[in-house]
Amino acid sequence: MALARRTADEQALARLHREHGKALLGFLLALTYGDRHRAEDLVQETLFRAWKHPEALENTDHVSLRPWLYTVARRLAIDARRARLSRPAEVGPDALDQSPAADDRTEQSVAALDLHRALGSLTREHRAVLVQLYFRGASVREAADVLGVPAGTVKSRAHYALRSLRELLPGYGRTPA
Repeated sequence: MALARRTADEQALARLHREHGKALLGFLLALTYGDRHRAEDLVQETLFRAWKHPEALENTDHVSLRPWLYTVARRLAIDARRARLSRPAEVGPDALDQSPAADDRTEQSVAALDLHRALGSLTREHRAVLVQLYFRGASVREAADVLGVPAGTVKSRAHYALRSLRELLPGYGRTPA
């Protein structure tokens, strides 16, 4: 009995597809802006809904099913569109390669903290020379005038201060060629 019912359902569904499939596909192509694959999926889902509701198939006059099928198909198309619009747009791997890199300043922040800590461990004289030369952009002569020491002393202190920083910050030194 179940086999006979399933065979009858399959035959009715096949007949329904033959009679209304092309019209449904054309209708759904218009609703999906020409997206054939999506329209075909929606036709299948519409016919599946008809199969799930045998009361629709029991009607012997299949012509009167067309408005019901169109209503189901239109609602499915609307639901599918709303579902696509409610989530972020999908992008392929090509679009990801062309996107700008994220502006991540984590490394800069860590480097600034390390440098601040290392500068704090220098002598006051060495730190003062580096501040004048590298942070304020003063020349050797200008730094000597501000600090009240000879230009040679500024050069010497800068040399020893940078050497100390290299030892305190081994990961920030020059990279080998």
